[in-house]
Amino acid sequence: MAKRKKKKDETAELVDAVISAIQEKKGKEIVCLDLRKIQNAVCDYFIVCEGNSRTQVSAIADFVQDEVKKQRKERPYHTEGQQNAEWVLIDYVSVVVHVFQKETRDFYKLEALWADAEVMEVEMAY
Repeated sequence: MAKRKKKKDETAELVDAVISAIQEKKGKEIVCLDLRKIQNAVCDYFIVCEGNSRTQVSAIADFVQDEVKKQRKERPYHTEGQQNAEWVLIDYVSVVVHVFQKETRDFYKLEALWADAEVMEVEMAY
């Protein structure tokens, strides 16, 4: 039981570190999808946000990885999309981060695919 509680706390700390890093780089429309109650979900949380340009999307994704490594001593299991920076995926196994350009986010409608998830919209910090 203690291990399960510890895992939840560590996951919550990871979510907080990711959101804080996104806010620091002025990521927009930040949404945290809680997938824990969805059967066969690929992870515990999706964190979705957007940037205004490829440069900002790339900067957000890089900063998330740097801050999580610095604060949590964790590296992503897998990353995708950093070449074109239209949709960068950062996979920390229990938490998957999606950094989009607005048009790409609107096209894929990722949040709609997980409509059963509990949604937490994050206030912008600036």
